[in-house]
Amino acid sequence: MSEKNDDIRLLAEPAGGVPDVIRTRQQFDTFIHSYEDSYGPLAADAERASGFRYGHRDYLVQFKRAGAPIALLDPIALQEERVDWQAFNALICGDEWIIHDSLQDIPGFKEIGFSIDKLFDTEHAARLLGLKRFGLSAVTEHYLHVTLAKEHSAADWSYRPLNRDLRNYAALDVEILIELREALIHDLKQTGKLEWAYEDFEYLRAKGLKEKEPHPQPWRKVSHITRLSNDARGLAIVQELWTEREKLAQELDIAPTLLLSDAGIIEAAVRKPKNTKEFSKIKLLNDRVRVQTDPDRAKMFERYAAVQRQVKPKVWKDAIERALDKPYRDVLHDTQQIEKEGTSAPRSMKYWREHHPDRFERLKNAKGIIGQISQDTHTPVEILLKPQVLRNLCWQDDIKEDLESISEFLTKQGVRNWQVELLAPSLSKVII
Repeated sequence: MSEKNDDIRLLAEPAGGVPDVIRTRQQFDTFIHSYEDSYGPLAADAERASGFRYGHRDYLVQFKRAGAPIALLDPIALQEERVDWQAFNALICGDEWIIHDSLQDIPGFKEIGFSIDKLFDTEHAARLLGLKRFGLSAVTEHYLHVTLAKEHSAADWSYRPLNRDLRNYAALDVEILIELREALIHDLKQTGKLEWAYEDFEYLRAKGLKEKEPHPQPWRKVSHITRLSNDARGLAIVQELWTEREKLAQELDIAPTLLLSDAGIIEAAVRKPKNTKEFSKIKLLNDRVRVQTDPDRAKMFERYAAVQRQVKPKVWKDAIERALDKPYRDVLHDTQQIEKEGTSAPRSMKYWREHHPDRFERLKNAKGIIGQISQDTHTPVEILLKPQVLRNLCWQDDIKEDLESISEFLTKQGVRNWQVELLAPSLSKVII
């Protein structure tokens, strides 16, 4: 495996210089022409503005391919120009896309209209190879002895025009992905994991292209909601405030947390203000959201001050009152937790140990087996098998203890063939 070198070089800008953003039909046609003689895998990345704007749409897309320059495309502007993305798809048809952390980018690429036929995920390859740090800059340091400046990772990519520093940052994200892929393929071959990797890549590609199932209770994603685990009325306040915040954020095209912070929602749910005086004491509900950060990032947030001021504290007060006035039987019904499909086994090890000691012993033995295989193959445990899948397997009392039954169960849980072949024989010996 490639060793990290103390002599790390900072890649300041792309070898071909910092490109401009492609925003017009004429620029797009020039881009298509420049890629007609390109070849090999396509390095791809995208930038969003999730901390500033509503949703997760792409505001910039970056490409690089052998025989062509780096291209930075503005998909919003180009959509308004009614460009034909199929012209680009035809040039890349059947070739591999190199993406770092593909599940972050594939849904956005699909929404734009790109076709992704094959995938090489550099982040997942690094995980398979056992790297402890697998951000792009960390992986390029390890394999190419090159580090990338990441000071603009939290920028507002929806703002135009993009200055030179931002364009440089975006271009660097694809500048050396092709070389990185070659280095990772070398180590995947050396460790006998190349077939594992490509099976996983196809799984990730299909998952990224699949329409995501909506969360049955998205308001439960509010940070620190576990503080209210046994407080149904508090959960009702969270639900009402989250729903109101989401509606307004979508209408105003602003990140929900720039209208009301998660901390403000939780504080309101804990304190349950019953009148104007109590409500006014909760600062997070009455003051405009501000972010304490570096001056440049603070300036970015200030762009949205006028939008924030459109939302008055009264909307939060009204939402809280709706939650407090709701009949308790309705509160219990609306806040009852809905378990997502595929998570049938409980997570709490204390519950396993105290109420199901036989299953707990089975799980402990299975974890030992997975841990040993992890050491033998130099593959992280979480890559070998998702913890929830292992819990689901060990929770079953009616499953047959033979290899075929264990293999069939794992396959139904979405486990890939290489994992089944590697793990099922050993697991079948402890699932008794």
